Amino acid sequence: MADAVLDEVDYLLITALQHAPRADWRKVGAFVGVDATTAARRWARLTGEGLAWLSCHPSPAVMGDLVVAFIEIDCVRGRLHEVCEQLADDAPLFNIEHATGARDLLLTVVLRSRAHLARYVGFRLDGLEGVAATRTQVATALHTEGSRWRLDRLHGVPQGTSRQPERAPAPAAALGEADRELIMLLARDVRQSVDRLARGSGLSSTTVRRRLARLDAARAISYRCEAARSVSGWPVSATLWGTVPAADTTRVVAQLSGMRETRLCASLSGPCNLMTTVWLRSVDDVQPFEASLVQRIPGLEVKDRSLTLWQLKHAGQVLDPDGRLLRSVPLSDRWDDSDAGAAEAALLERLRTPRRQDTQPRT
Repeated sequence: MADAVLDEVDYLLITALQHAPRADWRKVGAFVGVDATTAARRWARLTGEGLAWLSCHPSPAVMGDLVVAFIEIDCVRGRLHEVCEQLADDAPLFNIEHATGARDLLLTVVLRSRAHLARYVGFRLDGLEGVAATRTQVATALHTEGSRWRLDRLHGVPQGTSRQPERAPAPAAALGEADRELIMLLARDVRQSVDRLARGSGLSSTTVRRRLARLDAARAISYRCEAARSVSGWPVSATLWGTVPAADTTRVVAQLSGMRETRLCASLSGPCNLMTTVWLRSVDDVQPFEASLVQRIPGLEVKDRSLTLWQLKHAGQVLDPDGRLLRSVPLSDRWDDSDAGAAEAALLERLRTPRRQDTQPRT
């Protein structure tokens, strides 16, 4: 396939949909500078070629006491892609990255509890023959994440959605089962009409409209409009692990979270207590960026770094090596793997029975 090239109208269109993913085409087109038909046609081309897409998932702020973890995997030689293929459809698996450095794969997983995380790592991942070793870090705080990142090609944003930054969000509340089902249905096509959502959910259009308005007001839905990394203008993804004194954490994460390049910033449970993922223009920018970062943020020490070679899964979207969308996997923390569950149950049964002690006297 020939190298794809986006023009300025394409970038403006993506930016507009980052700010207002469900705005009607007339409003989107007005901000881009084209008519509604042209805006819709261009978006259809971008999505059809896998160069851009919309997705959504429940916001971390309203998902309760979920566990976000970053798992490094060392693979058996020659089996890395086999491992990725087996993991791609795991619903709680947010990201799969083929990475450089002291890991073959870097996974981001979201699960209901530490017990579910222990089952996923101990029985799902460690049960794969291509996995040689795993190392897990729990995010003790998620300071910023990719749904907030923008191309920033527009000076204004389309009106008529919840994505207007000047409006303070309503108090967050835990999602009910009906809310989760509606978000899962919306994730299949973010721009589908209220009437279509009503038909799919079995609710009335009025109920769906009211429920979406409430969820939007509470920022309960994280929308994403992404472009394939190869055409995004930000083709390089780098992850840095560092340490920062506990007393300086608030200041440091505020600085990191406010930087143009930052896609993710999280506090961790391990010896490196801070992790950040940044998007850069070029591989040549990695070392200067790190040097500038340490200079600008006193107290931050970078201990390790990694480049993403292939983001095989990104926020639930399965991608090719150029970052084009292949297909979507609905995200859910409601993971239940029968094989892992059976293996855990068998272990628990063995643990209930005391191990036999050797009572014969030694000679």
